[in-house]
Amino acid sequence: MQKARIIYNPTSGRELVKKKLPDILVTLEQAGYETSAHATTGEGDATRAAQDTIRRGVDLVVAAGGDGTVYEVINGLAEQEHRPQLGILPAGTTNDFARALGIPRDLDEACNIIVAGHTQPTDIGKINDQYFINVAGGGTLTELTYEVPSKWKTMLGQLAYYAKGVEKLALLKPTRVHLKTKDTFIDEEIMMFLVANSQSIGGLNKIAPEANLQDGLFDVLVVKKTSIPEFIKIVTLALRGEHFKDPRVIYFRTRELKVTSKNNVQMNLDGEFGGHLPAHFKVLHEHLHVFVPLRPKNKQITETK
Repeated sequence: MQKARIIYNPTSGRELVKKKLPDILVTLEQAGYETSAHATTGEGDATRAAQDTIRRGVDLVVAAGGDGTVYEVINGLAEQEHRPQLGILPAGTTNDFARALGIPRDLDEACNIIVAGHTQPTDIGKINDQYFINVAGGGTLTELTYEVPSKWKTMLGQLAYYAKGVEKLALLKPTRVHLKTKDTFIDEEIMMFLVANSQSIGGLNKIAPEANLQDGLFDVLVVKKTSIPEFIKIVTLALRGEHFKDPRVIYFRTRELKVTSKNNVQMNLDGEFGGHLPAHFKVLHEHLHVFVPLRPKNKQITETK
């Protein structure tokens, strides 16, 4: 019998996962999994729990919570030589990774996707000695996601991010960075840069619309130095997917990227604090196998059960 381990955030989604846990356990056990669960207790606990699944000989790890939970679980699995398959039960504020894969917010439906047994080989990003799945970024505005208090997220959902973003605009300042790839070198004062692995960023699909979790490439966006009104205009264009037309936006694709700065620039990885520059980004192509809805036309999805 295969083993499954659910790593869940008991506070995500107004404690929705916690309430639904008995049903989730029954569904997985009826599908033939010997299933256990671990409730996270604080920062980094999901990473340690994911690492522990290797010792337990687990075949399936289920990350139940928001993007922060998924981020920590991926950081626990990525270094392992033999990585369990990954299931997602989205219960966070934006659920970018689940959105990118077409996994619904309804936990019963998401659990049924795992039971159906269709997986997709999926890229992840590596930055220095850490990993991310959706997006990494640097610059003043990218700091807002990990500065939003948990209570705000619970009460306001995505509005919490918008409220914090308005507060941050007054502090928005450019910083000089160097971005280098095999074919590109950029030395600019910038407002922010984003290294996207998936097209779902902050609950939006048009910021990096061509990003793909299976193409082995990052989609990189750089916003040059602007005034606050100009920056607001770029954000407005981004909501429509038209920001690439603006001369203050640089866009390119790459497998590897180095970013340095003489200034103290914080990094944001999937909405979590990710240290400071310098940073060396690499795509780990098809590094994880993730359960996804069956899409008949997608030849890269394989049946595993």
